[in-house]
Order: sequence, then C-alpha cells, then structure tokens
Amino acid sequence: MSDIPALARGCAVLGTGGGGDVRTGSLAAVRAIREHGAVELVGLGDLPEDALVVPLSGIGAPTVSHEMIHSVDEPGRIADEIERLFGRPPSAVMSSEIGGSNGVAPVAWAAGLGLPLLDADGMGRAFPEVQMVSMYVAGLPADLVIMSDVAGNVVTIRPVDGLWSERLARAVCVAAGSSALMADYVLTAAQARGAVIEGTVTRALEIGRATEGARDPLGALQARLGAARLITGKLTDVERRTTGGFVRGTATIEGTGDDRGRTLTMELQNENLVAREQGRTLAMVPDLITVVDTETAGAVQTESLRYGQRVTVLAWPCDPLWRTPRGLETAGPRAFGYDLDYVPVEELMAHG
Repeated sequence: MSDIPALARGCAVLGTGGGGDVRTGSLAAVRAIREHGAVELVGLGDLPEDALVVPLSGIGAPTVSHEMIHSVDEPGRIADEIERLFGRPPSAVMSSEIGGSNGVAPVAWAAGLGLPLLDADGMGRAFPEVQMVSMYVAGLPADLVIMSDVAGNVVTIRPVDGLWSERLARAVCVAAGSSALMADYVLTAAQARGAVIEGTVTRALEIGRATEGARDPLGALQARLGAARLITGKLTDVERRTTGGFVRGTATIEGTGDDRGRTLTMELQNENLVAREQGRTLAMVPDLITVVDTETAGAVQTESLRYGQRVTVLAWPCDPLWRTPRGLETAGPRAFGYDLDYVPVEELMAHG
C-alpha cells in the first residue's frame, strides 16, 4: 500500500488530464490490498507464453466516473466471461492506459481477482478512444471487447476492426450512463511482446517519487520527465461539456511572473490535446501535455480545472511507437480532427 500514493501521482501526470481522477482509483487500490493482500508486479518474461493477459480500463467521461464509481464485481464478471470464451482463466491484469485512475485502479482489480499486475500498458499515457492503443498500432485484431457496468450488465462485442470497437463500445458506454469497465485486446503473453509498452508501471512510480521531499517539486518533476515548460500562470477560463461519452472543451491560462503578457489555450477531449499561443502550436498529441499545480507539481485533471488555479503546463515526447506512420494515423492531431501535421514537441519548442 505504501507504493499507491507515488503510483497515483505518476499516473496523474501521465494521464495528460484524462484517465479519470486518481483519488478514486487510489482508494479502491488501498481497500483491495487491505482485503486481498499485496499485488505482484510482473514482466512479460515472468509469464508463460500462453498466459492470458487482460487489459482493463474504465471507459467514459471522467466527470461521470468520478461520481459513479465502479463496483467491486465488474472485474469478476469480465474475468468469468473471459474464462467462458477462452476455456481458461486470465493469468494477469494489465492497465490499458497508465494515465489517470486507469493506471491505479488495475491494482485494485488485480488484487480482487488474485492476479499479478503486468508492468506494461497500451498507451504510455492516456487517450480517449478505444482503438488508440499500442495493440491496434501493432496490428493485432480488435475482435473482442467485454464490458460490464455498475448495474451488472455484461456485453461482449465482436467488432470487425478497431474503429468499430470504438463506435460500439462508446454506444454501450453511453447507454450505461457514460461509465463502464472494459477489457479489450485480451491477448497471450506471446502476443503482447512488441505490442504493449513495457515498464510503464515502474515509470509511473518513478515519476511519482520524483517530487517526494523535493525543495522544488516542479523542477524535480520537469527534470524527471525531460519536459518543456509551456507556461506558468493562472487559469482564467474553462469551457467544458460532457457529450457522447467524452469531456470536451478548452482551457485558457494567462501567464504570470516571467510569462506575464502571454496567453495559452488548450483544447481537450478527456485529455489535453493541443496547446496554442496566439495561433502558434506549442505542443500536440500524441506528445504529452499535462497541467500541474505550480507549487506542489501535482497534476490537475481536466474535470478538476477551475478558474483562478495557479498552474504550469508541461509537455514532453510520447513513446516512439506513436511517432510511426500508423501511430500518428491512430492518435496524431488529424485523428482528432485538427488540420495539423504532427511536429514533435522538442522541435516546436526549439523553434519557439
């Protein structure tokens, strides 16, 4: 349980504003460990080749999931359905996305199921849509999605491809009140090699520990991430709406101190997608853009953005997988409807 606060801090940073509020996932993880015992963190090399790995995540609008908490029964229902379909039980739980609550809550789900947690995920951050995972980029078939909600419903979807998996899973999620638990890309350890992003639980822990006892938490976090500081200032406007199973909107930050006179605008779809200043793009997906409290360096999720908050915006490079042609097609700026050609954050800042 002593690792949970650091894990939560790291996952919040990697969430780039999304993935759900880490407080709910942290509480669930602490309770589950207290009831079921510690969770073993394992690598792919620790699992048999045919071991079934279950990527789990909450799907829906973070503003809803913060209030409509997953029940303890949903992972068990999904595990039972996997055993029914595959003829054997799952061997390990993996976070579909290491960002936000979806990076912390798998500790609770693994504890409840009595399974180890794989030190890997499918994003290296958080993304809003079902097909935006490394398994899809790697070309694995997206032919199975299993979902369960707080009412006890279990839905098994057999989509023809990753884009249909998003459309159908999102429709089920909206019908469930814009929040559900989902397993997608159930895969063997052999299939996972090269198709998942390894070591991300460990990375989240390292990020979370970087600010522990630091005299300058913001500087320590920025150094650990290798991040560029886009602006330090005050939130002056937040426009946010929940629609279609997503949180969408914009946030405006006016610079203070050395950044006085500057204004940065961020565009959101669960996560922070694009940061602009007077028409110039400073950072864009799939690179990571995170808002943190200037004093504590604690990440601020999109649903927690409030007028008057003193914040700093950090941006840093994504996993190389997302900079491949298929990665950019899947989760680059054009995948979200922006008429932008992707430029790495380090190049944008160098030319600033």
